[in-house]
Amino acid sequence: MARKEFAHHEAVSAVVPGEGGYSAAIAIKALDGMGAPRFHKILDEHTFKTADDADDAAAQQLERLIDVDEEGQLAWATVVS
Repeated sequence: MARKEFAHHEAVSAVVPGEGGYSAAIAIKALDGMGAPRFHKILDEHTFKTADDADDAAAQQLERLIDVDEEGQLAWATVVS
């Protein structure tokens, strides 16, 4: 599990079990500790055979996360080619 802290939230790599495997996700929780974490599935086109593989993929994507706004929405770094 990887973790990043932002102004109002913390983000951690996460896994969501589903039919046929696991999805990579980013879980967002307010730094004040109030409320349940909110899960954002990422890499929708991929299903992973193991939870460990899904978490590894989520941890890699977490590196690209540049911010979480006050409502808990994710802001990603853009990829320049």
